[in-house]
Amino acid sequence: MTPHRSQRGFTMALALALAVVMGIMLMKAGPLVSAEVQRENEAELIFRGEAIAAAFRLYATKNGRYPMDLDEVMKLRPRILRQNYKDPMTASGEWEYITQVRPGASGNTDGLPIVGVRSKSPLNSIRMYQNKTLVREWQFTAEQNLLGITDDMGRSRGLPKAGNAAVKPEATKE
Repeated sequence: MTPHRSQRGFTMALALALAVVMGIMLMKAGPLVSAEVQRENEAELIFRGEAIAAAFRLYATKNGRYPMDLDEVMKLRPRILRQNYKDPMTASGEWEYITQVRPGASGNTDGLPIVGVRSKSPLNSIRMYQNKTLVREWQFTAEQNLLGITDDMGRSRGLPKAGNAAVKPEATKE
């Protein structure tokens, strides 16, 4: 009987050691899994944000104005957005809307046309998008020219880059 009791104790000690080793390995793998989940959510955020921006662009082309909310885009037939996408980086899934005009001092955006969305997540990103590393700073907009700057023909144009001011060439004297 003595050999069986010592073997039971040895098996119990081996099982306990195995459980401790597995716990340590899981603790080391936790951050890797968390980073992979964030990386996947960031990729999904970019996909959804760009899809919404494209839908806003199409909506404005068809209706001559930007929508007041995302539900208005979903009512358009034929559909221009596959589904009413949620923000994958936040638990609530709510987007922060980017409006065509700046909100007043109160910050109230009700009744303002929406040209884009951004995440409400305060996380630092793993990847860079639009040269930004904070997820909340990634903007997905239908209108790149939010300031409304146009050339002489009424076409939208970007701002000149710093140090590259637009200068009209002088007439050459010959």
